[in-house]
Amino acid sequence: MGYLIDFLKGIIIGIANIIPGVSGGTMAVSLDIYDRLISSISHLFKNWKDSLKTLVPILIGAVVGIVAFTYTIEFLLSSYTLPTALAFIGLILGGIPGLWKSFQNGLKKQKQTLSISHILAFVLMFALVVIILPLLQGSGTSLTAIQLDPLSLIKLFIIGIIASATMVIPGVSGSLILMVLGYYYLIINTITIFISALRTGDMESLLPNFILLFVFGLGVLIGIFLISKAIEFLFEHYSSVTYSGILGLVIASPFAILYNTNALNDLQTSHALPFTLVGLVLLIICYYGIYQLGKNEAS
Repeated sequence: MGYLIDFLKGIIIGIANIIPGVSGGTMAVSLDIYDRLISSISHLFKNWKDSLKTLVPILIGAVVGIVAFTYTIEFLLSSYTLPTALAFIGLILGGIPGLWKSFQNGLKKQKQTLSISHILAFVLMFALVVIILPLLQGSGTSLTAIQLDPLSLIKLFIIGIIASATMVIPGVSGSLILMVLGYYYLIINTITIFISALRTGDMESLLPNFILLFVFGLGVLIGIFLISKAIEFLFEHYSSVTYSGILGLVIASPFAILYNTNALNDLQTSHALPFTLVGLVLLIICYYGIYQLGKNEAS
């Protein structure tokens, strides 16, 4: 049963990683598996058996989530933007109670009380998501062509490392960073072409897109391993301040979702009322679902 729950959580994390403004790291925190995930990654070579038991169902679920949702993400966000955005806001908000509890445990562990450093960490991380990233986003939303030459592949590998770092850090959207860098639609398009080619047996399209995804994925894996070491160090030595910063990032994420998806534009259409009502229902359902998943993980 535990493996199945981890698989389902992996699907949610995978979906989150391809939605601009939604953080896979945030989803991991919301699902209360973040600490376990980071520990398994950073101790992969020391304790590989236990690490793989944790990582394999989550990673398989993440791949399933990415592949399955890549085909529907553009449709949902273009045709039902507000309900979709509100659903993911519910997913994020559902994890805040568990995150707050982790912050309190961090204070107890380090025998601290709320201080200026906690408030500063919260404000800085909140500002990062609400102010700084939107200013940096620019126009990185167009499809970028990339050639199968060594320089382009090295560049894609580095992009994978950068994206993975932001995927691991709660509250920071890897997809948003890909948009800033102009690679978001390239990766989404490459995934859909690769899956279509795999399904139809089109070897002419399959091989080049496989190479692109392999190089990008390799960068992602290496980046995740490197950043996990840093995150584990922060949790071990600066637990309460780290959780304070993560709280700022998580609470700011709904603003980032509404901004990056332009979901509020639906309020000016003839579908404003039904979209709002459906979206609020989805928000409540998703909030409750994530809240219950977090409780089950903690018990």
